[in-house]
Amino acid sequence: MSAETKKVLEMLAQGKISTEEAERLLEKLSGTSASDASAKEKAAESGAAPNKPRVMRIVVERPGQEQVNIRLPLSLARTGTRLMAVLPIGVTEKLADLGIDAATFGTMTGAMEDMHIDVDKGNGKRVKIFCE
Repeated sequence: MSAETKKVLEMLAQGKISTEEAERLLEKLSGTSASDASAKEKAAESGAAPNKPRVMRIVVERPGQEQVNIRLPLSLARTGTRLMAVLPIGVTEKLADLGIDAATFGTMTGAMEDMHIDVDKGNGKRVKIFCE
């Protein structure tokens, strides 16, 4: 992982930049051309469906508590970076409890783009993991 990529991930983890800003920076670092990025932005503005999902979302709903809504840019996985660098320890432990090893996300991008997981405990607690 390059020093520039590490810096972007650190700024994201510290909350200094948004996931969208991190995604744009990582796309530039990975060599995505400006015309490709411009075409993607125009498609998003016009309401056209993008070719690939841009973010993985993890939503946790618990009655009486604040909802958790995590958006992770898929460009992190597409560029081969390890998501472990930006996931809080509690999230990686919860994913491990569900049998998901966050260290292997970089090798699962194709499967992740089609993923849709809903866990409903029946007592109002829900976890949703999907890409959009």
